[in-house]
Amino acid sequence: MKLPRNYDTVSEAVNDLQKKGFTTNFSLVAEKQCLVCNHTSLQLSPDEFQIEELYRFEGDTDPGDEMIVMAIYSPKYNIRGVVVNGFGMYADSLTSEITELITKHRTQGHEYN
Repeated sequence: MKLPRNYDTVSEAVNDLQKKGFTTNFSLVAEKQCLVCNHTSLQLSPDEFQIEELYRFEGDTDPGDEMIVMAIYSPKYNIRGVVVNGFGMYADSLTSEITELITKHRTQGHEYN
């Protein structure tokens, strides 16, 4: 199995993931507790997608300015996409269910960078 590579920047990770087929851009929407496609408005609840790859980037000056890049896949809708979001002590916008998915993915040893 080929391991995902390490990326120096968020944009480098996103560009490479898009080349791998994760072409749909999603945003986390805390009020609806889901991911929403920025183009079609498709909404994915936490049980409708899985995290394929997860990358964490710390801020240059403040480790609390952490960003995550997730490559996600929804078998139900057969769609692959990317989510970029702040994460860390100031990440208010993450829902508890999505945070749980991220934490589970990290503890299984699938976090990179």
